[in-house]
Amino acid sequence: MKYNERIRALREDNDLKQYQIAEVLNCQREVYRRYETGIYEIPVWAVIKLAEYYQVSTDYILGLTDKK
Repeated sequence: MKYNERIRALREDNDLKQYQIAEVLNCQREVYRRYETGIYEIPVWAVIKLAEYYQVSTDYILGLTDKK
């Protein structure tokens, strides 16, 4: 699973909207949407912030493991 699919699944599993995660990352919703769709490559700082927010490993977000 690619990271963009993983961050979308995490967001949807937590019943969150894109704008809410954009607020967590302090970016515009459109920028976050582009991370989720794979148009933009997500920066390392955002992966770390999302891992902390969802309490999962960065490897999980990056699709390197299926263990949260």
